[in-house]
Amino acid sequence: MIEVRDLHKAFGKVVAVDGATFVARDGEITGLLGPNGAGKTTTLRCLYTLMQSDRGQVLVDGIDAATDPVAVRRRLGVLPDARGVYKRLTARENIAYFGRLHGLDEATIGARSDAAIAALGMADFADRRTEGFSQGQRVKTAIARALIHDPKNVILDEPTNGLDVMATRAMREFLKRLKSDGRCVLFSSHIMQEVAALCDRIVVIAKGKVVADESPEALRQQTGEANLEDAFVKLIGSEEGLAA
Repeated sequence: MIEVRDLHKAFGKVVAVDGATFVARDGEITGLLGPNGAGKTTTLRCLYTLMQSDRGQVLVDGIDAATDPVAVRRRLGVLPDARGVYKRLTARENIAYFGRLHGLDEATIGARSDAAIAALGMADFADRRTEGFSQGQRVKTAIARALIHDPKNVILDEPTNGLDVMATRAMREFLKRLKSDGRCVLFSSHIMQEVAALCDRIVVIAKGKVVADESPEALRQQTGEANLEDAFVKLIGSEEGLAA
């Protein structure tokens, strides 16, 4: 479980996150929505300890990210906004390298690599060097290596960004599998259809503040809109009006 309590982060005079509070629970998929510049990526970076917040608290399975960031990292699998992979290594070698960084033995690395490659449909390119990979192949490789240590909490920053239709469908099924395994899945997305189809809860952030934290159906009822996109626009519009 991931808990965010009164999180604040500013860059000079620019306030990126302004008191964000929400919970992402085990066995659920939580979506983080917001317009560009809303503070989503900054929030995620604070969660996976790439950045330190100015104020507030991040707890992962009850562990404070500020006081024990190493323990938090062990409990997280992260697909960041940058999808960099080591170009001279094959996809399988990229995955194994991260397994070794986590201190796993070779037998465990081999078994988990095989399982991830099968689950993500990587068999046809797993043993190719990643230089020249498509966006979808890079994303799959990055997700597989992020999960090699079998984390119970998974953070994905726009996992389907740039993927084609078939790769997007495969990624959505993989996220459902993570949920069925009882993991806590938190992901950001701009695709309303994806969020509506996958998420148990949706956290809407605007101008660094959480303006809604409900199930998709509850958000539609709250705003009186029939579809999630209209509900999102209304929530963001209300926040813009309050800030004006």
